[in-house]
Amino acid sequence: MHFLFFWRYTTIKPTNQKDLPINEEIQAAEVRVIGPANEQLGVMKIDDARSYAYNNGVDLVLIVPNATPPVCRAIDYGKFCFERDKREKEAKKKQVIVKVKEVQLSCRIEQHDFDTRVNHAKRFLSEGNKVKAVVRFKGREMSHMELGREVIAKFEEACREAGVAEKKPVLEGRFMSIILSPVKPDKK
Repeated sequence: MHFLFFWRYTTIKPTNQKDLPINEEIQAAEVRVIGPANEQLGVMKIDDARSYAYNNGVDLVLIVPNATPPVCRAIDYGKFCFERDKREKEAKKKQVIVKVKEVQLSCRIEQHDFDTRVNHAKRFLSEGNKVKAVVRFKGREMSHMELGREVIAKFEEACREAGVAEKKPVLEGRFMSIILSPVKPDKK
Protein backbone atom coordinates (compact mmCIF):
# COMPACT_ATOMS: atom_id res chain seq x y z
CA MET A 1 0.00 0.00 0.00
CA HIS A 2 1.41 3.35 -1.06
CA PHE A 3 0.49 6.71 0.38
CA LEU A 4 0.95 9.96 -1.40
CA PHE A 5 1.33 13.13 0.65
CA PHE A 6 1.19 16.69 -0.62
CA TRP A 7 2.90 19.43 1.28
CA ARG A 8 2.00 23.02 0.51
CA TYR A 9 4.41 25.77 1.54
CA THR A 10 2.89 29.15 2.40
CA THR A 11 4.06 31.98 4.57
CA ILE A 12 2.35 32.08 7.93
CA LYS A 13 0.68 35.41 8.40
CA PRO A 14 -2.35 36.23 10.53
CA THR A 15 -5.45 36.78 8.43
CA ASN A 16 -6.68 40.25 9.13
CA GLN A 17 -8.67 42.70 7.01
CA LYS A 18 -6.11 45.43 7.76
CA ASP A 19 -3.09 43.40 6.59
CA LEU A 20 -1.34 44.96 3.64
CA PRO A 21 0.61 43.09 0.96
CA ILE A 22 4.32 42.89 1.75
CA ASN A 23 7.46 41.87 -0.16
CA GLU A 24 6.60 39.03 -2.61
CA GLU A 25 2.82 39.64 -2.35
CA ILE A 26 3.08 42.97 -4.19
CA GLN A 27 2.01 42.45 -7.82
CA ALA A 28 2.74 45.87 -9.39
CA ALA A 29 5.53 46.25 -11.97
CA GLU A 30 6.66 49.68 -10.72
CA VAL A 31 6.20 51.29 -7.33
CA ARG A 32 6.97 54.61 -5.66
CA VAL A 33 9.21 53.88 -2.68
CA ILE A 34 9.41 55.74 0.63
CA GLY A 35 12.43 54.96 2.79
CA PRO A 36 12.58 53.97 6.47
CA ALA A 37 13.04 57.62 7.54
CA ASN A 38 10.10 58.81 5.37
CA GLU A 39 12.39 60.03 2.58
CA GLN A 40 11.22 59.81 -1.04
CA LEU A 41 13.33 57.34 -3.02
CA GLY A 42 11.37 57.72 -6.26
CA VAL A 43 9.76 55.30 -8.71
CA MET A 44 11.51 51.91 -9.02
CA LYS A 45 10.91 48.56 -10.60
CA ILE A 46 9.49 46.11 -8.04
CA ASP A 47 12.64 43.93 -8.05
CA ASP A 48 14.87 46.94 -7.31
CA ALA A 49 12.54 48.06 -4.51
CA ARG A 50 12.56 44.55 -2.96
CA SER A 51 16.35 44.35 -3.14
CA TYR A 52 16.62 47.82 -1.52
CA ALA A 53 14.36 46.65 1.31
CA TYR A 54 16.23 43.35 1.78
CA ASN A 55 19.63 45.13 1.80
CA ASN A 56 18.42 47.48 4.55
CA GLY A 57 16.89 44.63 6.58
CA VAL A 58 13.30 45.87 6.32
CA ASP A 59 10.10 44.84 4.55
CA LEU A 60 8.49 46.46 1.54
CA VAL A 61 4.89 47.29 2.52
CA LEU A 62 2.24 48.39 0.00
CA ILE A 63 0.70 51.49 1.61
CA VAL A 64 -1.44 53.02 -1.18
CA PRO A 65 -2.45 50.35 -3.71
CA ASN A 66 -4.79 52.61 -5.73
CA ALA A 67 -2.20 55.29 -6.59
CA THR A 68 -0.41 55.38 -9.94
CA PRO A 69 2.20 53.98 -9.42
CA PRO A 70 1.36 52.24 -6.10
CA VAL A 71 3.17 53.61 -3.05
CA CYS A 72 5.34 51.27 -0.97
CA ARG A 73 7.26 51.95 2.20
CA ALA A 74 10.44 50.24 3.32
CA ILE A 75 9.86 49.58 7.04
CA ASP A 76 9.89 46.76 9.55
CA TYR A 77 6.40 45.23 9.16
CA GLY A 78 6.00 44.34 12.84
CA LYS A 79 6.88 47.88 13.89
CA PHE A 80 4.52 49.29 11.23
CA CYS A 81 1.58 47.16 12.50
CA PHE A 82 2.32 48.10 16.12
CA GLU A 83 2.35 51.84 15.34
CA ARG A 84 -0.84 51.57 13.24
CA ASP A 85 -2.67 49.70 16.02
CA LYS A 86 -1.43 52.23 18.57
CA ARG A 87 -2.78 55.15 16.49
CA GLU A 88 -6.15 53.42 16.09
CA LYS A 89 -6.34 52.74 19.82
CA GLU A 90 -5.64 56.42 20.60
CA ALA A 91 -8.32 57.52 18.12
CA LYS A 92 -10.79 55.11 19.72
CA LYS A 93 -10.06 56.58 23.18
CA LYS A 94 -10.89 60.07 21.96
CA GLN A 95 -14.29 59.00 20.57
CA VAL A 96 -17.28 60.16 22.57
CA ILE A 97 -20.13 57.69 22.73
CA VAL A 98 -23.48 59.42 23.15
CA LYS A 99 -26.28 57.36 24.63
CA VAL A 100 -29.97 58.17 24.25
CA LYS A 101 -31.86 57.92 27.53
CA GLU A 102 -35.63 57.69 27.42
CA VAL A 103 -38.06 59.46 29.76
CA GLN A 104 -41.71 58.29 29.73
CA LEU A 105 -44.46 60.85 30.19
CA SER A 106 -48.25 60.71 29.93
CA CYS A 107 -50.99 63.22 29.19
CA ARG A 108 -52.27 63.05 32.79
CA ILE A 109 -48.91 63.16 34.60
CA GLU A 110 -48.95 64.70 38.09
CA GLN A 111 -46.66 67.64 38.93
CA HIS A 112 -44.37 65.71 41.31
CA ASP A 113 -43.87 62.88 38.78
CA PHE A 114 -43.22 65.48 36.08
CA ASP A 115 -40.58 67.21 38.26
CA THR A 116 -38.91 63.85 38.95
CA ARG A 117 -38.71 63.11 35.21
CA VAL A 118 -37.30 66.59 34.56
CA ASN A 119 -34.60 66.05 37.22
CA HIS A 120 -33.67 62.71 35.65
CA ALA A 121 -33.49 64.32 32.21
CA LYS A 122 -31.28 67.16 33.52
CA ARG A 123 -28.93 64.63 35.11
CA PHE A 124 -28.73 62.64 31.86
CA LEU A 125 -28.06 65.81 29.85
CA SER A 126 -25.35 66.95 32.27
CA GLU A 127 -23.62 63.58 31.76
CA GLY A 128 -23.51 64.30 28.01
CA ASN A 129 -26.29 61.91 26.97
CA LYS A 130 -29.26 62.73 24.78
CA VAL A 131 -32.77 62.45 26.22
CA LYS A 132 -35.80 61.16 24.35
CA ALA A 133 -39.03 62.32 26.00
CA VAL A 134 -41.97 60.11 25.02
CA VAL A 135 -45.67 60.79 25.66
CA ARG A 136 -47.78 57.66 25.31
CA PHE A 137 -51.42 58.01 24.35
CA LYS A 138 -53.83 55.44 25.79
CA GLY A 139 -57.32 54.77 24.51
CA ARG A 140 -59.27 57.92 23.72
CA GLU A 141 -56.29 60.18 24.46
CA MET A 142 -55.47 59.84 20.74
CA SER A 143 -58.25 62.30 20.01
CA HIS A 144 -56.60 64.90 22.31
CA MET A 145 -53.12 65.27 20.81
CA GLU A 146 -52.90 68.87 22.04
CA LEU A 147 -52.56 67.56 25.64
CA GLY A 148 -49.47 65.57 24.61
CA ARG A 149 -48.01 68.57 22.79
CA GLU A 150 -48.54 70.72 25.90
CA VAL A 151 -46.77 68.16 28.13
CA ILE A 152 -43.82 67.95 25.72
CA ALA A 153 -43.62 71.75 25.41
CA LYS A 154 -43.70 72.05 29.22
CA PHE A 155 -40.98 69.37 29.51
CA GLU A 156 -38.82 71.09 26.89
CA GLU A 157 -39.20 74.43 28.71
CA ALA A 158 -38.29 72.84 32.07
CA CYS A 159 -35.08 71.37 30.57
CA ARG A 160 -34.17 74.54 28.64
CA GLU A 161 -30.93 75.30 30.58
CA ALA A 162 -29.62 71.73 30.28
CA GLY A 163 -30.73 70.70 26.79
CA VAL A 164 -32.04 71.90 23.44
CA ALA A 165 -34.59 70.15 21.22
CA GLU A 166 -33.11 68.77 18.01
CA LYS A 167 -36.39 69.07 16.11
CA LYS A 168 -40.13 69.45 16.64
CA PRO A 169 -42.14 66.69 18.40
CA VAL A 170 -42.78 63.67 16.20
CA LEU A 171 -45.89 61.45 16.29
CA GLU A 172 -45.18 57.73 15.74
CA GLY A 173 -48.31 55.64 16.18
CA ARG A 174 -49.48 56.09 19.77
CA PHE A 175 -46.27 57.83 20.85
CA MET A 176 -45.21 61.46 20.54
CA SER A 177 -41.53 62.04 21.15
CA ILE A 178 -38.86 64.72 21.16
CA ILE A 179 -35.09 64.39 21.48
CA LEU A 180 -33.10 66.83 23.61
CA SER A 181 -29.35 67.29 23.13
CA PRO A 182 -27.05 68.59 25.86
CA VAL A 183 -26.14 72.28 25.72
CA LYS A 184 -22.47 72.86 24.95
CA PRO A 185 -20.83 74.96 27.69
CA ASP A 186 -19.43 78.32 26.53
CA LYS A 187 -15.62 78.45 26.54
CA LYS A 188 -14.45 81.62 28.25
